[in-house]
Amino acid sequence: MATSGTATFNPDFAEIAEEAFDMVGVEMRSGYHLRSARRSLNTMFLEWMNRGINLWKIESGTQTLTAGTGSYTMPADTIDLIEHLIRVNSGNTSTQSDTSLNRISVATYATIPNKLNQGKPIQIYIDRAQAAPVVHLYPVPDDAQTYTLFYYRIARMEDVGSPATNTLDLPARFIPCATAGLAYYLSVKHAEQPERVIALKAMYDEQWNLAAQEDREKASVRFVPYGGYS
Repeated sequence: MATSGTATFNPDFAEIAEEAFDMVGVEMRSGYHLRSARRSLNTMFLEWMNRGINLWKIESGTQTLTAGTGSYTMPADTIDLIEHLIRVNSGNTSTQSDTSLNRISVATYATIPNKLNQGKPIQIYIDRAQAAPVVHLYPVPDDAQTYTLFYYRIARMEDVGSPATNTLDLPARFIPCATAGLAYYLSVKHAEQPERVIALKAMYDEQWNLAAQEDREKASVRFVPYGGYS
């Protein structure tokens, strides 16, 4: 018996919404049903931001630093920075070098006596403002070198969008989780069968756990005990 020979299954939004309504026990008939599913799915994607780091949304970026300027606004779809370094002589294959920045809290940044001191930045405070995160560097970059802030950020998931033929901004392994989650959200709206709400919530939680356990960093980690004296 022959197999399909393909491994490209990636249903669009309309197919996922229809499957989710089937799981709820409601037939998707109207444009309102599709709009309702779109709202629920976009809301669920915002919920996923609070559940942890989605590895497929980690992106690298750079910000050229200007002497005398210590604060920089990140792209508007940035949730947070997870790694941040100062790069000197960017692009030079012989002299380019990176130095890690130490992330500090707002309390530590507030106690710096003179935040205008200039030099090579060694600390970063990230103000997670509503519009977009703003990074504050200390010391403020001087003109002794050409500095670049190199970072890895967690980007926000893209909205579902209006065309029902859009695919979702997630890897295929998360489609079962997205479908189960959407079904749970829709079941709360369509409470004709309240027993399904509990069952779909359990299914959603199980699918999330399976996807999250697979979507994790698999590099080796080595812990070295601190041997100093306090």
